[in-house]
Amino acid sequence: MRTTTLGSTGPEVGVIGLGCMGMTHGYDPNGRDEATSVGVLRQAIDLGATLIDTADVYGPYTNEELVGRALAGGHRERVVLATKVGLEFDEKKPGDATALARNGRPEHIRRSIDASLRRLGTDHVDLYQLHRVDPEVPVEESWGALAEAVQAGKARHLGLSEPTVEEIRRAQAVHPVTSVQSELSLWTREALDEVLPYCEGQGIAFLPFSPLGRGFLTGSITSFDELPQDDYRRRMPRFQQDALKANLDLVGKVRAIAAECGVSPAQVALAWVIAQGQYVIPIPGTKTPKYLVDNTGAADVTLPPAALAELDALPAAEGTRF
Repeated sequence: MRTTTLGSTGPEVGVIGLGCMGMTHGYDPNGRDEATSVGVLRQAIDLGATLIDTADVYGPYTNEELVGRALAGGHRERVVLATKVGLEFDEKKPGDATALARNGRPEHIRRSIDASLRRLGTDHVDLYQLHRVDPEVPVEESWGALAEAVQAGKARHLGLSEPTVEEIRRAQAVHPVTSVQSELSLWTREALDEVLPYCEGQGIAFLPFSPLGRGFLTGSITSFDELPQDDYRRRMPRFQQDALKANLDLVGKVRAIAAECGVSPAQVALAWVIAQGQYVIPIPGTKTPKYLVDNTGAADVTLPPAALAELDALPAAEGTRF
């Protein structure tokens, strides 16, 4: 796979990474299989998708444990390993995978890095990320606790997830920001307005999560009823039946461009994301080998200018993200 670097100061990584959340959290629980997920993780490394992204809240904890098992036996040295801290399940809403509470307290971060390292089976992570800025805690305090992990050798680089430009600036005043992770796809483009341009100007890597619109942009979902009963997309506005029907027009245009270019819809969606900047490194998630091969194949797709312009002009999605 073609490579880039994690911003202007970070390590070399493939231009497409792997998001591991869905292997244990959020999506169809009946479709999970640990042996298959371990195989997908190791196959991703072989294909060059060397940025591996997880978080302590996924599961919770089971995702880091799975990633740790997959990276045992010499695989850890081949990857840039990223995890996150700062979100917890909302105890007031048990059983709801979308009900999360923010916790950016320094004492929580100090405890969490050690627990994450134990689960991952490593002495350091390459990228430690604040999953969300806690409105009850000044970002400088949370970021200072993450910086302590770097000073202690427990993390190499630090990143923020879904911050504003002002929050990035405030964090930078404490310790360098290597990456920003936010949602970016053909149906979620808010980051293009301010956050991504700021990151480009600062040499900060931008890591789009859900670059395939939580699977919708692949064209594999055509009805709300197709979503598994315990799949958290059933609670999301864009997947409600009326919005979903409207959004199928967007997918139809992606499929048409894919047919013209001789690639898959997923590859069109990912190639468009990669084209948004030098350090834009999408982290699509999958637990299926054939989808992994399809996704990583997007690294070799260069969309013609006319196709990029047509994709740029697509209408906004119907419905909010959450």
